[in-house]
Amino acid sequence: MDEKQLVLLAGGGDKDAFCALYSLYKDKLYRYAFYRLKSKEDAEDAVSEAVISAFQQIGSLKKAEAFSAWIFRILYCSCNSIIKTNVNKRKLIEINSQGETVSDFKDEIVKTELIEALESLKEEEREIVLLSVVSGLSSKEIAKICDLTSGAVRSKLSRSLSKMRKFLGD
Repeated sequence: MDEKQLVLLAGGGDKDAFCALYSLYKDKLYRYAFYRLKSKEDAEDAVSEAVISAFQQIGSLKKAEAFSAWIFRILYCSCNSIIKTNVNKRKLIEINSQGETVSDFKDEIVKTELIEALESLKEEEREIVLLSVVSGLSSKEIAKICDLTSGAVRSKLSRSLSKMRKFLGD
């Protein structure tokens, strides 16, 4: 069964179809939330909140082909809510060196450098990069979420990735 059919069935109240949609999107949703929130727990909370909201609202989705942008818009709002809640609680990323191998340590350094490169971008640029690279959304889908044109999204994505490359020293 293709995604459009699953969306239509889920919109009609089919819980199994919604579960199948969740299975298709769970990893992308989590990755987006994790890179945006920089916390496993916050990412899990944001995804849970977004999925519950999507489940409750799926009947109101007008176009089945808009599901991807629609669910990421819900997640975007969930992340914003968590960011607002945690503004004063932000913690620096700590690397737990107990029991880690040199390879694990290097992986943590790379992750930290990528997060720092993302943080060097303006908020809108960071959103576009995360929605495109991490979540795999098209420029058209991102345009709907960010209230931009597809061309503006592609242009901002290109400039943002270029800034990140410069930041990382490539």
